[in-house]
Amino acid sequence: MRTERKGCILMQRYELGRLLGQGTFAKVYYARNIRTSQSFAIKMIDKDKVFKVGLMDQIKREISVMRLVKHPNIVQLYEVMASKSKIYFALEYIRGGELFAKVSNGRLKEDVARKYFQQLISAVDFCHSRGVYHRDLKPENLLLDDNGNLKVSDFGLSALAESKRQDGLLHTTCGTPAYVAPEVIARKGYDGAKADIWSCGVILFVLLAGYLPFHDANLMEMYRKITKAEFRCPNWLSSDVKRLITRILDPNPLTRISIAKIKEHSWFKKDFVTEKIKSENESIPLDCNAAFDCLESNEAEKKEGRHDSLKPIRLNAFDIISLSTGFDLSGLFEHANCRSEARFTSSKSASAIISKLEEVAKLFGLTVKKKGDGVLRMEQYDDSRMVDLSIDVKLFEITSQFHLVEICKTDADTLAYQKLWNDYMRPALADFLSPLQGDHLAS
Repeated sequence: MRTERKGCILMQRYELGRLLGQGTFAKVYYARNIRTSQSFAIKMIDKDKVFKVGLMDQIKREISVMRLVKHPNIVQLYEVMASKSKIYFALEYIRGGELFAKVSNGRLKEDVARKYFQQLISAVDFCHSRGVYHRDLKPENLLLDDNGNLKVSDFGLSALAESKRQDGLLHTTCGTPAYVAPEVIARKGYDGAKADIWSCGVILFVLLAGYLPFHDANLMEMYRKITKAEFRCPNWLSSDVKRLITRILDPNPLTRISIAKIKEHSWFKKDFVTEKIKSENESIPLDCNAAFDCLESNEAEKKEGRHDSLKPIRLNAFDIISLSTGFDLSGLFEHANCRSEARFTSSKSASAIISKLEEVAKLFGLTVKKKGDGVLRMEQYDDSRMVDLSIDVKLFEITSQFHLVEICKTDADTLAYQKLWNDYMRPALADFLSPLQGDHLAS
């Protein structure tokens, strides 16, 4: 596209340079502010791709998080801009590359590793004080500036404290397998701060040893090692840092060392300099919602057209009352084999919900058929091509911006259905759909 050409002027203030990197939904370019000549990294996100896979909320959350975490050891977001098809982040340009590149050349000296670890802990502690949990800490997401100072980047998988459920825990399984905490793998809910601390411990081990503490070609075997905290510190490490690593890589989050205690540890405190954090209340020039609003309505219309064979069912007042916990009359109208169900609400468009459901179904080997009347049928076949499991997904429209999704077993062993739903499908939809007050799954 024209805006991606080298030398092109973006939004009348940034001259684009070379491509620094790219992912599935975004490209990052070097850029120069034409007025000040200051260097920036411009992250260019494709709105259409983001909308198609239902990641709008994730991008908004990333912007919200980066507005909260202004710290010397965190890559700064200076500006958010938008065109009809793109969202642009103007980010601090970090010249030194990834910390990973240093580690790939071999282990670091203890004093050098300590400096990076001190800066990492300072940044993560600041994030936690603002109710932000990174959830994907690894050397590839740690950059180095011209002065060799560490900068935490990539808050795409981060969570805010307000994302916690009523149990006070996070439930989305995410992160990079080798760096993820045991409680995240267990999928029973986890404390975001404790999970980040574990990842910091893995990073410290890698910096000092030059290899991962938990590694295996078989992913399940690696997860077993993580769960049991089966690792051995190399003999060249000092006993002081060995003790610290062991306390961080404690598989029990309740007894795992806290950041406050890490800061009190004798190995950590050596030559530690506390950075003074400026109190900044400045806001990013563009409200993150504005970057999406103009496109969401247009894209919703286009995508509804693509799914015109599946329109959501409109609910009237009686329908809404009957779906509430206190006035549940659904038993009068449902078939006996359709009582194993779960209900969720979503503020996303119908088209985005359908796309996500199709994506999740494909992930778990389910075929999808559109039956009309707001119903998707998901089926799984046995070896003889007979239907082994059948689920109906009903989409109801409460308002144009608020939908109800009902997952209902139509043909399957109830225990098999519940296992598929609770262990696999529900976690996959966790960030996309929020449970109703009366969410239930009754057989």
